[in-house]
Amino acid sequence: MRYFAEEIASQPSCWRQAALLAGELASVLPAPGERVAVVGCGTSWFMAHAYAALRETLGAGETDAFAASETPIGRAYDRVLAISRSGTTTEVLELLAQLHGQVPTLAVTADPDTPLMTAADEVVTLEFADERSVVQTRFATSTLALLRTSLGQDLSRVVADAETALSTEADPALAEAEQITFVGRRWTIGLAHEAALKLRESCLAWAESYPAMEYRHGPISIAAPGRAVWAFGDVPAGLRKEVDDAGAAFEHSELDPMAELLRVHRICEVRAERLGIDPDRPRNLTRSVVLQG
Repeated sequence: MRYFAEEIASQPSCWRQAALLAGELASVLPAPGERVAVVGCGTSWFMAHAYAALRETLGAGETDAFAASETPIGRAYDRVLAISRSGTTTEVLELLAQLHGQVPTLAVTADPDTPLMTAADEVVTLEFADERSVVQTRFATSTLALLRTSLGQDLSRVVADAETALSTEADPALAEAEQITFVGRRWTIGLAHEAALKLRESCLAWAESYPAMEYRHGPISIAAPGRAVWAFGDVPAGLRKEVDDAGAAFEHSELDPMAELLRVHRICEVRAERLGIDPDRPRNLTRSVVLQG
């Protein structure tokens, strides 16, 4: 899993590049007050969810996030932003074709030699964040770094937190947990979903994810000794105690939630290596989902 490890370690550097690029792209990225839909598949959808919630929280404009295959056609948006690392994902390309001429479209991708380059009206290419591992890490977080900076957020502390996360040894209890549930609130719900997906993709782990306030409505039933609940961002009052009472471990840190995701990446490395699984070539997965017919 050489590429996976290298790409995880390169994220702070990629985030700096993305933050610098945001200023140059101010005229292309969603402007304050625009009504925006953000779409993607898999990891890209979860980054769309995080950005959409954060954009609304910061008062930058009404923003929706959809899986590309479930995006409603005909709603009034000032812009549709599509995220696709490969630029070849069938659902994204089909959606952009449907929207052509109806609403301005913008795409963020890692590869300049793909159909996405002509499918969208405007394209931002983050070649420095492209990946050789099938399991995606740095492109997704670099895209979010770009978009967070475009919202006026200073990523200096975020990058420092990412370096802290990478320099800290993976917690053995988390690396060996039978099951991990990730929870988030508002914009970190997307990060919680992405964290669970990374564990499932990279090392076939039993991982789930929910909005933090919804965790009590059923999912807490699986909390037990040897399992963990990992919170991103704000923790609802009383949640830690309820998890403790159920016998599960509760994990939360003061790192920026996007940097906290790198701690999950480190857990993925440890678990995959222990099980002999290669995230560069995971079971049943490919770099891009291209549907036939």
